[in-house]
Amino acid sequence: MSDTVYESPRPGAPEDAAVLQRLSTLDRFLPVWIVAAMVLGLLLGRLVPGLDDALARVEVGSVSLPIAVGLLVMMYPVLAKVRYDELGHVTADKRLLGASIFLNWVVGPALMFALAWLTLPDLPEYRTGLIIVGLARCIAMVLIWNDLACGDREAAAILVAINSVFQIVAFAGLGYFYLELLPGWLGLGDGAAGAGLDVSVWEIAQSVLIFLGIPLLAGFLTRTFGERAKGRDWYETRFLPKIGPVALYGLLFTIVILFALQGDTITNQPLDVARIALPLLAYFALMWAGSFALGVGLGMTYERTTTLAFTAAGNNFELAIAVAIGVFGVTSGQALAGVVGPLIEVPVLVALVYVALWARRRFYPANTPATSPDSEVRA
Repeated sequence: MSDTVYESPRPGAPEDAAVLQRLSTLDRFLPVWIVAAMVLGLLLGRLVPGLDDALARVEVGSVSLPIAVGLLVMMYPVLAKVRYDELGHVTADKRLLGASIFLNWVVGPALMFALAWLTLPDLPEYRTGLIIVGLARCIAMVLIWNDLACGDREAAAILVAINSVFQIVAFAGLGYFYLELLPGWLGLGDGAAGAGLDVSVWEIAQSVLIFLGIPLLAGFLTRTFGERAKGRDWYETRFLPKIGPVALYGLLFTIVILFALQGDTITNQPLDVARIALPLLAYFALMWAGSFALGVGLGMTYERTTTLAFTAAGNNFELAIAVAIGVFGVTSGQALAGVVGPLIEVPVLVALVYVALWARRRFYPANTPATSPDSEVRA
């Protein structure tokens, strides 16, 4: 999690209470901080004239510079925690790799396509925006959710890298399939409201290089030189606890900026936001629960089951928003659907972090912090 010092549970406290007491104050009240960040962002967007235009004026890879900075700050500490010398153990797990590719690139886009058509048959712009969100597999925030839920950091790094490669080579082709070909085959009409999805491979690669490549390189170099200079014990017990909380500060900063950028749009179209939110809620819940159940059924450890679930449920909202704006325009319904995506994803996946910690006690009783010292160290 944030790698802060855990508080000792009271003797005789119930197991659920003991688990909560092991969390730092920052982690324990994370939902409170996230709700506060959302409210602050909405208020700033509504009360400060021209703030959204000022924040959006400077962009990095088609994403607002403040959001880009927040994402990089958020991801660096998580990637600095990864034990890169253990990545070979992950690549040898064919069940994990195969299940992740299947869930991310077959099940995920197909599920979002089905939910979008079932819930928004009369709103083609929003439907198209949701399908684009479903095609953009997560390469950023999923690392935070996985870390909070005590998932396998090395596995998350590998799966995110695989998603990045697939995104570069398959995004445009899958967009054409789900927005043009499949609706026609199923007799559903034009699907994308008459507009094709023209996205260059370089635009996608640029997003991947910025939001994954930079913090990944920084994390790798930090661990390499830190361990070489001071040793692994110093690095993991002294250095990581100092930078760990920075990831959550970056997350909260990103949420404030994201809501400030879109606060006016969200508050002015509450019914549209609610229509878009419904299929998103169903998508995140179904993808996470189905992926977690698959991991349990395949006999995976809690850490890898959790990583599988979060990497399958999360989406790359930076790419989805950039594509929707670039192809359909900043004021389009497709762009609004892309914006609503992370606004629903953040609170839902935070809630699923707590569901994952409960599921660890339910399905992996020998792997809880009370009986697994190693999981406490890695948490």
